[in-house]
Amino acid sequence: MARVHLYVAAACTVVLALAAPSLAGDPDMLQDICVADKKSPVLLNGFPCKANVTADDFFFDGLRNPGNTNNPNGAMVTAANVDMFAGVNTLGVSLARIDYAPGGLNPPHTHPRATEIIFVIEGVLEVGFITTADVLFSKIITKGDVFVFPRGLVHFQQNRGHGPATVIAGFNSQLQGTQQVAMTLFGATPPVSSDILAKGFRIDNRLVDAIKARF
Repeated sequence: MARVHLYVAAACTVVLALAAPSLAGDPDMLQDICVADKKSPVLLNGFPCKANVTADDFFFDGLRNPGNTNNPNGAMVTAANVDMFAGVNTLGVSLARIDYAPGGLNPPHTHPRATEIIFVIEGVLEVGFITTADVLFSKIITKGDVFVFPRGLVHFQQNRGHGPATVIAGFNSQLQGTQQVAMTLFGATPPVSSDILAKGFRIDNRLVDAIKARF
């Protein structure tokens, strides 16, 4: 009997392992539409559906104009996810427009809930991602090119051209989530202890404090 239980447990493990890749995106929807009700007090994994739906709920014009790149990174991400575009609730997709000044950087970051794919509208960019084995895959891409960043891996884009650059990014999540590595570590609230960061980065505590002051 014990051996039978062992075989059953092993079979269940295999089934779960084979099923895991199918969970790479948001859960499948169970109805045609579910426009997000941002005013609902109900808490769940996503947003509840609102009752009164119009065509405008499935329309978003926020990507028409360039984002303001006058910031320390020289880049601006304009999101078209469920926070801005209620109609994508439960659909498992979203977009973003990213604009870069010359030299502008979308700094190293991760999306814990989505794979990202970008299409270059204009400009020349250096893009790349780093695997969990610390291997960097990077490439120079230009107008018309496509590049993909696997879910959860640290990645970046930098404008290497002499003029502005723009990409459209797609995600297989209604709300991909973004963690910028530097901001997450040096700008957290409450702050991460300086001695932890100093030991992790093998630098002096005073340097950690100086970096924190910039965030």
